[in-house]
Amino acid sequence: MSIYYPEDLLITSGKSPKDLEAELLFLLAVKLYELCRLSLGKAAEFCHMHKIQFMFEHGCRLPDPPATQCAIGRMKIPVINLDDDQIADDLRHD
Repeated sequence: MSIYYPEDLLITSGKSPKDLEAELLFLLAVKLYELCRLSLGKAAEFCHMHKIQFMFEHGCRLPDPPATQCAIGRMKIPVINLDDDQIADDLRHD
């Protein structure tokens, strides 16, 4: 996959082309996950990461936050996005 971006973005980012492209791919994967267009596993695969690495990239560190508050890194996207009723319903059906 090729990601096209203006040359000045590369300059202002201060990153190498490889690092900038990896970051853009990660950000796109995070957004697609947030919009429920990709599952967690598919989003991780999309940006060439293992699922755990994708979940905790640049952010959430266990055991500090509860699992429901754990987010996809610096983007603060919940990994588990269920309300209390949905969790209770899931528990009743297990």
